[in-house]
Amino acid sequence: MTKPPPTRRNRASLAYKVRYAAQHPDKIRTYLSRMARDLKFRVASRDHVAYYRAVMRSDTAKNPEAAVGSPTHERWLALGQMQFDYLLKHGLKPGDRVLEIGCGNLRAGWRLIDHLDPGNYYGIDISPDILLAAQHTLVRQNLQDKLPNLTLVDDLKLRFLPSRHFTVVHAHSVFSHSPIEVIDECLANVGRVLAPDGFFDFTFDRTEGAEHHVLREDFYYRTETLTGLAERHGLAAHFMDDWERLPHGQSKIRVTHPET
Repeated sequence: MTKPPPTRRNRASLAYKVRYAAQHPDKIRTYLSRMARDLKFRVASRDHVAYYRAVMRSDTAKNPEAAVGSPTHERWLALGQMQFDYLLKHGLKPGDRVLEIGCGNLRAGWRLIDHLDPGNYYGIDISPDILLAAQHTLVRQNLQDKLPNLTLVDDLKLRFLPSRHFTVVHAHSVFSHSPIEVIDECLANVGRVLAPDGFFDFTFDRTEGAEHHVLREDFYYRTETLTGLAERHGLAAHFMDDWERLPHGQSKIRVTHPET
């Protein structure tokens, strides 16, 4: 199944909203509720991390799997399997040291933990609520002996992590919910913790039109914006065409040190 190319639609435009509402009147109430929540959280939040932490608290209280973007348990399992299989195809080994940025409730993480040697998985997230859900996933999968690290963070500066340590850094559905300054912060710092022969894979919502966001929750970027940002921080960035052929809904870029 080939993923269709992105359109030039601006989902934040009034014309798009009116057209979508006319085609999907059953979703108007849900969207208005999201707008009200967005206003409440923006007024109460000092920055985007605080804002999105509130979003995750609200969504996790209803359903942790839906909070990470999986409307059903079957989809949660399938998308986690897809991420894991992709990394396996690209050479993931038990001895790799994996950092998952935005680990959520371990949709892909529990499979990574199971595959890796004990102590080789490090997951970080801005949401304490989803990290509690991650602990429940560990218990359900009986993975306590794998000694995974799950850590709450306030930013993506990664200052507390060791230099040149992680052979694989992974972020699924993180930059799709991040303004450009958060992405810039991550790309400015991820090179320090990335092993010389390691790689950093991240997904994003791709547009070929105007870059935009919807309610500060969903952000759409052009590929060249993100590859150019990585290159300005001394990293090499490559669009992953083979990921496009999978039924997932986002695009993927791989970042490495230039010498690799």
